[in-house]
Amino acid sequence: MPRITFITSAGAHHEVESRSGITLMEAARDNGVPGIVADCGGACSCSTCHVYVNAEWSTRLPPAESAETGMLEFAWEPDPARSRLTCQIIVTDDMDGLVVQVPERQI
Repeated sequence: MPRITFITSAGAHHEVESRSGITLMEAARDNGVPGIVADCGGACSCSTCHVYVNAEWSTRLPPAESAETGMLEFAWEPDPARSRLTCQIIVTDDMDGLVVQVPERQI
C-alpha cells in the first residue's frame, strides 16, 4: 500500500497508507487529514481538496485535465506548477512516498 504524506500549513505531518484505486481525497478523508474539506465529495465542482504537490512529484503524476485546471482558479493561492485537486488524483502503487502540502485554507 502506498504511503502518502500530507503536510498541514502548520507543519504537521500526516502519513497515511492508501489502497490503490481510490482518490487522494478519499485517502485523506478516510484518515482524518485536517484541511481537506472536500465539500463536493469528489465531483470536481469545488476547490476544497486543493493541495500543493511536492516539486519532486509534480511531473510524476498524471497531468491535470481541463475541468481540474478550471476549478483550480477558485483555489486558495493556486500555484500553476504544483496545485492539484486531490479528488482528481487516483492513487497507484507508484505513488509510494508522495508528499503534498495542504494550503492554509480552502475556499
